[in-house]
Order: sequence, then structure tokens, then C-alpha cells
Amino acid sequence: MMSEWNHFEGMPVLFSREKKIPGSWQYSLRRHSKENGSPVDDHGTLVYHFDDDVEDRYLELRFCVSGQTFCKEPNANCEECKLNMNAQCVEQTGTIDLLQFRFEPLHLSNLIKSEGTSPEADSILNFRFNHAFTRPIDMSGRIRHTLSSILNHRFTDAVENIFINAQTQILLLYTLESMSGIREDEVPACKFLALQDEREKIIKAREILLAHICDPITIRELSRKAAINECYLKKGFKVMFGATIFDFYQDQRMEHARYLLYEKGFSVSEVSAQLGYSSISHFSTAFKKHTGLKPCEMLNRTAIARR
Repeated sequence: MMSEWNHFEGMPVLFSREKKIPGSWQYSLRRHSKENGSPVDDHGTLVYHFDDDVEDRYLELRFCVSGQTFCKEPNANCEECKLNMNAQCVEQTGTIDLLQFRFEPLHLSNLIKSEGTSPEADSILNFRFNHAFTRPIDMSGRIRHTLSSILNHRFTDAVENIFINAQTQILLLYTLESMSGIREDEVPACKFLALQDEREKIIKAREILLAHICDPITIRELSRKAAINECYLKKGFKVMFGATIFDFYQDQRMEHARYLLYEKGFSVSEVSAQLGYSSISHFSTAFKKHTGLKPCEMLNRTAIARR
């Protein structure tokens, strides 16, 4: 796959971005202009990298997406260009976007629970295969939609981090489902999910959870805001997103905490208060359960790595 990506090296680069938080997911985007280029098929690849050293193992999702239209000038002041509203703008150009998402073993063990996954997906998540390999990813409608939302969002700073983290988890889930042979229209044990309106309510509930990362919300409140029965909400959420509401919410909160500690330089007490914990010890316990480290230990390691 990397040799295939090298094919794009000579093409003009419109935009690039990289995000890396130790012990968490890594994300990179490289956008090339498609001017005078030959047609490129959208494709995705799962890269399973095994090493005897646990710390050197990783799982990576790589995607090549074409057909998007962006302004040639990333910092252009034209609002219509930013929103792709003006199709006649001479500064707009077709693009080829290369996206990479990398996951480390400890993060994977907390990201998506093994319950309900296929034996192969479970072995991948837990690095039971003792050799490296790659697998093509079926570019389903759900994966395309998720990639499009990542490429076209307008969030910034902390809100962007929350959004990208959640979308990254969904991409991994959809990839594992495609390997398990689960079709997009399958709704095991939840017949009500055959209705588009009901699926939209579950998606809305997830968006509400993300908006309440720093303001905890009960399932009762969530079901009311999403206008769906509590029982349906809990069952549907698990089927659609591969985790219980509580597990998903805790994962997103702890990843946001890691971001605030590492990238924003907040203190442990500041992060604890911002996430709504009643005490630092409760926050520290939850953080260690998710990351394997206490918040202060992560800060110490980060300080050493940055010297």
C-alpha cells in the first residue's frame, strides 16, 4: 500500500495534517490536487503490523478518496469556497485525499469490546496473529459517509478532537464488520433498526453524547432528547456502534482527557473538573482503567519524551 501511495508523491499538495497523542490513535491526512490526473478508484486497506515487541505492534487503516472538491488555497477568505457552495469558483479543484489512522494495542483493547465480533476480528484486535499482513477494506456506504464527514467537517480545537476521535472509532468498527461479513442492512436482534427513522435517532443520540463530553448526561435524558425508548436506545446503540452507551461515552471522555493533558497542557485537577468528576481520585481511576496509566504518570512520560 505504501508503494501505491508513493505514486502520489509528485502531485501538488494542497493540504496536510498530522495528529499524534501517545498511547492513543494517530491520524494523518494528505490532500493532493487531481489536476490533469488519471482517474483514481477509492480504496482502503487494513494493515496489521506484528512485532515481538508489544510496543511496536499496531493496526492501521489507510484510505484513498477522490471526487472531493476543495479550494486550491486552504486559507482562502471566501466563505463560499470554504463551504464548496460556489461550483464556478476558479480556485476550486478536484482532489485525492490520503488518510491514515493508526491504533496501538493498549488503545485497541479499550476502544472496541470483543463481544459480538467475529473470531478473526477478535484476533486482530488482540494481536493473536504472529505475522504481518494487509487486507482490502470494502468501501461501503457507511465508510464513505464517515470519511466524507472527516474531510468536510468545520470543527476546530477541542471539539474537532472529540469529533475525529469518535469518527475514527466508527471507521474501525465498520472495517471489522466488513471483515465479519455483516451487511449494512443487517440488524440482528433489533428489527426496529430496519427503519431509517429509528437509525437516525440512534445516530442523533451519539451526537448528543459527544456534545456532552464535559457535561454528563443520563440515559433517561439521552433517550428523551433523541426521542426514542430507553430499551431501544440501549439495544440499538450496541448494535450500530459496537459498544454500550456507557463504554462509548467513557472511551470518548478519557480520550478527550488525554488530549487535554497532552496537547492543551491542562493540569490533572483542571481536566478532572472540566469533565465533571466529583474528585480527582475518581477521574484518575477511570483514566488508568482506560489508558493503563494514571494522569500524572502520563504527564511525566510526556515531559520526558519532549525533552
